[in-house]
Amino acid sequence: MKQLWAGIVAVGLTMGVLSAAEKEVPWFTNLAEAQKIAVAEKKDLLVDFTGSDWCVWCIRLKKEVFNQTAFAAASKDFVLVELDFPQNKPQSEEEKKLNRALAAQYGIEGYPTVLLMNANGEVYAKTGYKPGGAAKYVKQLLELKKGKTEATK
Repeated sequence: MKQLWAGIVAVGLTMGVLSAAEKEVPWFTNLAEAQKIAVAEKKDLLVDFTGSDWCVWCIRLKKEVFNQTAFAAASKDFVLVELDFPQNKPQSEEEKKLNRALAAQYGIEGYPTVLLMNANGEVYAKTGYKPGGAAKYVKQLLELKKGKTEATK
Protein backbone atom coordinates (compact mmCIF):
# COMPACT_ATOMS: atom_id res chain seq x y z
CA MET A 1 0.00 0.00 0.00
CA LYS A 2 2.89 2.37 0.82
CA GLN A 3 4.33 1.75 -2.65
CA LEU A 4 0.98 2.62 -4.27
CA TRP A 5 0.78 5.93 -2.36
CA ALA A 6 4.41 6.68 -3.16
CA GLY A 7 3.64 6.13 -6.84
CA ILE A 8 0.56 8.37 -6.71
CA VAL A 9 2.52 11.11 -4.94
CA ALA A 10 5.35 10.82 -7.50
CA VAL A 11 2.90 11.12 -10.40
CA GLY A 12 1.23 14.10 -8.74
CA LEU A 13 4.56 15.82 -8.18
CA THR A 14 5.63 15.14 -11.76
CA MET A 15 2.38 16.58 -13.08
CA GLY A 16 2.87 19.64 -10.88
CA VAL A 17 6.35 20.16 -12.26
CA LEU A 18 5.11 19.79 -15.81
CA SER A 19 2.30 22.28 -15.33
CA ALA A 20 4.75 24.76 -13.78
CA ALA A 21 7.09 24.29 -16.75
CA GLU A 22 4.24 24.77 -19.19
CA LYS A 23 3.58 28.19 -17.65
CA GLU A 24 7.11 29.35 -18.42
CA VAL A 25 7.32 31.73 -21.34
CA PRO A 26 10.14 31.35 -23.88
CA TRP A 27 12.55 34.26 -24.23
CA PHE A 28 14.73 34.57 -27.33
CA THR A 29 18.20 36.09 -27.28
CA ASN A 30 18.40 36.65 -31.04
CA LEU A 31 16.13 39.35 -32.47
CA ALA A 32 16.29 38.03 -36.05
CA GLU A 33 15.12 34.57 -34.95
CA ALA A 34 12.35 36.11 -32.85
CA GLN A 35 11.20 38.20 -35.81
CA LYS A 36 10.74 35.04 -37.90
CA ILE A 37 8.55 33.58 -35.13
CA ALA A 38 6.62 36.85 -34.82
CA VAL A 39 5.88 36.88 -38.55
CA ALA A 40 4.80 33.23 -38.54
CA GLU A 41 2.58 33.64 -35.46
CA LYS A 42 1.33 37.13 -36.38
CA LYS A 43 2.60 38.63 -33.12
CA ASP A 44 4.48 41.73 -32.12
CA LEU A 45 7.84 41.75 -30.35
CA LEU A 46 8.67 42.77 -26.80
CA VAL A 47 12.41 43.44 -26.67
CA ASP A 48 14.00 43.88 -23.24
CA PHE A 49 17.42 45.56 -23.25
CA THR A 50 18.77 44.59 -19.84
CA GLY A 51 21.80 44.44 -17.61
CA SER A 52 20.58 41.25 -15.97
CA ASP A 53 23.31 40.85 -13.36
CA TRP A 54 24.06 44.43 -12.34
CA CYS A 55 21.15 46.79 -13.14
CA VAL A 56 18.92 47.13 -10.06
CA TRP A 57 15.83 48.16 -12.07
CA CYS A 58 16.39 45.34 -14.58
CA ILE A 59 16.58 42.81 -11.77
CA ARG A 60 13.39 44.23 -10.19
CA LEU A 61 11.56 44.15 -13.56
CA LYS A 62 12.47 40.52 -14.06
CA LYS A 63 11.58 39.53 -10.49
CA GLU A 64 8.36 41.55 -10.13
CA VAL A 65 7.03 41.20 -13.68
CA PHE A 66 8.71 38.83 -16.13
CA ASN A 67 9.12 35.93 -13.66
CA GLN A 68 5.51 36.11 -12.49
CA THR A 69 2.80 33.71 -13.71
CA ALA A 70 0.54 36.67 -14.61
CA PHE A 71 3.11 37.81 -17.19
CA ALA A 72 2.62 34.62 -19.22
CA ALA A 73 -0.47 36.28 -20.75
CA ALA A 74 1.85 38.61 -22.68
CA SER A 75 3.11 35.69 -24.76
CA LYS A 76 -0.29 35.51 -26.47
CA ASP A 77 0.44 38.87 -28.12
CA PHE A 78 4.23 39.17 -28.09
CA VAL A 79 7.32 37.16 -28.93
CA LEU A 80 9.70 37.94 -26.06
CA VAL A 81 13.33 38.89 -26.61
CA GLU A 82 16.03 39.53 -24.00
CA LEU A 83 19.09 41.40 -25.22
CA ASP A 84 21.46 41.27 -22.27
CA PHE A 85 24.45 43.42 -21.37
CA PRO A 86 25.82 41.56 -18.31
CA GLN A 87 28.98 42.38 -16.42
CA ASN A 88 29.69 38.96 -14.90
CA LYS A 89 27.49 36.48 -16.75
CA PRO A 90 29.25 34.60 -19.58
CA GLN A 91 28.22 35.63 -23.07
CA SER A 92 29.74 34.86 -26.46
CA GLU A 93 31.61 37.60 -28.32
CA GLU A 94 29.16 37.19 -31.20
CA GLU A 95 26.17 37.82 -28.91
CA LYS A 96 27.90 40.83 -27.29
CA LYS A 97 28.65 42.33 -30.70
CA LEU A 98 25.11 41.73 -31.99
CA ASN A 99 23.52 43.19 -28.85
CA ARG A 100 25.75 46.29 -28.98
CA ALA A 101 24.80 46.81 -32.64
CA LEU A 102 21.08 46.51 -31.83
CA ALA A 103 21.41 48.90 -28.88
CA ALA A 104 23.04 51.44 -31.22
CA GLN A 105 20.44 50.85 -33.94
CA TYR A 106 17.55 51.47 -31.55
CA GLY A 107 19.24 54.31 -29.62
CA ILE A 108 19.27 52.57 -26.25
CA GLU A 109 20.62 54.91 -23.59
CA GLY A 110 19.75 53.10 -20.35
CA TYR A 111 18.54 49.88 -18.82
CA PRO A 112 16.03 48.44 -18.67
CA THR A 113 14.58 49.66 -21.94
CA VAL A 114 11.63 47.67 -23.25
CA LEU A 115 10.67 48.25 -26.88
CA LEU A 116 7.45 47.07 -28.46
CA MET A 117 7.83 46.43 -32.17
CA ASN A 118 5.92 44.97 -35.02
CA ALA A 119 7.33 41.80 -36.57
CA ASN A 120 9.42 43.90 -38.98
CA GLY A 121 11.29 45.53 -36.10
CA GLU A 122 9.53 48.90 -36.31
CA VAL A 123 9.22 50.38 -32.81
CA TYR A 124 5.81 51.69 -31.77
CA ALA A 125 6.28 52.02 -28.00
CA LYS A 126 9.01 52.28 -25.39
CA THR A 127 8.78 51.56 -21.68
CA GLY A 128 10.89 50.25 -18.83
CA TYR A 129 10.43 49.29 -15.20
CA LYS A 130 7.01 50.21 -13.82
CA PRO A 131 5.92 49.37 -10.27
CA GLY A 132 2.66 47.52 -9.73
CA GLY A 133 3.39 43.94 -10.70
CA ALA A 134 2.88 41.68 -13.67
CA ALA A 135 -0.88 42.04 -14.25
CA LYS A 136 -0.63 45.83 -14.33
CA TYR A 137 2.40 45.64 -16.63
CA VAL A 138 0.63 43.31 -19.08
CA LYS A 139 -2.38 45.64 -19.11
CA GLN A 140 -0.08 48.56 -19.98
CA LEU A 141 1.57 46.54 -22.77
CA LEU A 142 -1.81 45.71 -24.29
CA GLU A 143 -2.85 49.37 -24.12
CA LEU A 144 0.35 50.35 -25.91
CA LYS A 145 -0.32 47.68 -28.55
CA LYS A 146 -3.91 48.89 -28.96
CA GLY A 147 -2.60 52.46 -29.42
CA LYS A 148 -0.36 51.21 -32.21
CA THR A 149 -3.26 49.50 -33.91
CA GLU A 150 -5.48 52.57 -33.63
CA ALA A 151 -2.70 54.82 -34.93
CA THR A 152 -2.36 52.75 -38.11
CA LYS A 153 -6.08 52.78 -39.00
